[in-house]
Amino acid sequence: MPSDRPSTALRQSVTHLEIATRPRALVDVTALVDRRLAEIGAGDGLLTLFLRHTSASLTIQENASPEVLPDLVDALDRLAPRGRHWRHDLEGDDDMPAHVKTTLTGVSLAVPVVGGRMDLGTWQAVYVMEHRDTGHRRSLTLHYLGD
Repeated sequence: MPSDRPSTALRQSVTHLEIATRPRALVDVTALVDRRLAEIGAGDGLLTLFLRHTSASLTIQENASPEVLPDLVDALDRLAPRGRHWRHDLEGDDDMPAHVKTTLTGVSLAVPVVGGRMDLGTWQAVYVMEHRDTGHRRSLTLHYLGD
């Protein structure tokens, strides 16, 4: 299959970010991730983001309207509410609903990188979603493959 540019050797970089979350909220990590891409000298390639947790997740979502984020939290609460008789509740009422929300939203994203920055749309940002009732320190692995 023909390519738009000549083939070049690819390099990769694996790095981690620690993200402090707030209870049941979304944390915009776009600027942190783009800063890390600049630090490693990223060009054009692919970035895989992987959140190393089972009760928090990642999403790409609108960054313009402030109503979007709380509406997402509310929608996920309706899909995985407390008060159900979940079998797994070792860490409290928010334990199993948090796992369900993580399953629905996912812990990894693949994002193209162009010119050293994530190639997001105008109104898009990358968020860590905290599904628990308390904030945590979440570990985000970034794997860049490109030139």
